[in-house]
Amino acid sequence: MSNVFPKIHNAMWPGLVGKGSPGAEPFISLDRMLELTTQAEVNGQKFDGVDLFLFDPHINIDLSDDDVKRVADKIAAKGLNVGSLVAPVWPGTVGDSSMGGPEQRAKFVLAVKKACRIAKILNAHGVRKYGVIRIDAADGPSHWLSDPVANTRRIAATFREAAVVAAANGERLAAEGEICWAGMHSWKNMVDLLEQVDMPGTVGFQADQAHTYLYLMGYNAPEHALLHAGYTQAEFDAAYTKMTDALRPWTIDFHVAQNDGTVHGSGDHDKTGRHCPADDPNGKLDITATAGYWLKGAADRGIRHICWDGCMFANATLENPKTWNTILGAMIKVRDAHGWS
Repeated sequence: MSNVFPKIHNAMWPGLVGKGSPGAEPFISLDRMLELTTQAEVNGQKFDGVDLFLFDPHINIDLSDDDVKRVADKIAAKGLNVGSLVAPVWPGTVGDSSMGGPEQRAKFVLAVKKACRIAKILNAHGVRKYGVIRIDAADGPSHWLSDPVANTRRIAATFREAAVVAAANGERLAAEGEICWAGMHSWKNMVDLLEQVDMPGTVGFQADQAHTYLYLMGYNAPEHALLHAGYTQAEFDAAYTKMTDALRPWTIDFHVAQNDGTVHGSGDHDKTGRHCPADDPNGKLDITATAGYWLKGAADRGIRHICWDGCMFANATLENPKTWNTILGAMIKVRDAHGWS
């Protein structure tokens, strides 16, 4: 019998992130992202649901209750569930820097509060039965470096304030580990921050296979590198074990992804990793094998689904049905190998 859990979700934000600005590719609508998701099928199996970005033009964070219910009806009618929600915590959206002044930090907490409102509507509707609210530091490592101790302390304090709001709404917050986020830009900094927050029942870690690969290489934090170019498989296994042993106990949300080991960035966004197609010939990860490190004991940590993150894929890649069938096939292999019933 095939494993029932974790449910397999597709992220909707690849239709938004890096799109829509002057010179960039146009947004892909939520309707089209849902259509691409439902069209994918591998041996009779399909995606179970989607994770959502609470951001225009997909879902405005201040959408009325009735309009949120209409979105929920639309998703449910396609046979999909909703899982995790990305809160718009960054400057220029509802939120602002988690290590800024009182007004900035208050805006960060407000973004989480608004996300909790939408989560509550989706939960009551029935389309959402699991998942977390995703956050990050909403600031970059270059700013953090001006005073690492004080800045980490401020981020932790902001996360705790946001966690009080989340807990009051029955939600958990997952901090996305990525080298472009202040105080979260290495595996060691991420552990330190989570320990300072010290709310393991409410604030945890979102592990992304692409982003955490770069933790190994020490981009943005060379002093914490666990691997160097030309590493052997044995060195990789030892490094991956060390990193996941440190972060897995905190992991409450998981993105399946591939990485080619290169970094890029734009504007104020510090360099970060490339998500690659599941079958990218330059991919550095054995997706199925490395997912197992993160999913060990996942059910005990409340994980009920996994999500593919195709952030920064070109629109032509997103519009290609083969992309989604290949991704779905890769995720089914992860569930077959490491899932549960």
